[in-house]
Amino acid sequence: MTAPPLPAARVVVMGVAGCGKSSVGRVLAARLGWRYIEGDELHPRENVQRMAAGTPLTDADRQGWLGKIAAELAAAAAAGRGLVVTCSALKRRYRDVLRGGAPDVRFVFLHGPAELLASRLAARRGHYMPASLLPSQLAALEPPAADEDALALSIEPPPEELAGAAEAWLRGGAPEPFPFSPGASR
Repeated sequence: MTAPPLPAARVVVMGVAGCGKSSVGRVLAARLGWRYIEGDELHPRENVQRMAAGTPLTDADRQGWLGKIAAELAAAAAAGRGLVVTCSALKRRYRDVLRGGAPDVRFVFLHGPAELLASRLAARRGHYMPASLLPSQLAALEPPAADEDALALSIEPPPEELAGAAEAWLRGGAPEPFPFSPGASR
């Protein structure tokens, strides 16, 4: 028996580099039959060049990128379409920009131990984001607060399990517990 269609929603799969945003986001979007946007593809060339050179982005560098993602969220909301987008969304003020596009946006926060994140980044091929930027992302990370519509999931399970937990949460059910412990990703 298949689950009934889920009412369209806007979802941001967030977290630092190496947490599995793209993998989980693709699986979640496919499960729900919604559009998927890889947020990294919306970065301007200058941002990609900075990160590839090992230079962390500043808040100012991220503004245009966050604005593009917020516009995609707004368009999906206006059309009543479901959308899953990946975005690091490291700080609350970044998530506030995204909420400016779609006030009902929901966040799936993927987190894990720094050692696991670093090993994933070291094994990744063909991506511009070097592992050397992980410490700056971890330092900037502000996990979603209790008043934000967010689900925190540990990255240890495979993407399919994480997407299943996120889907259960979006449907209003309780996902399988992957407890978040503050500071686990720092």
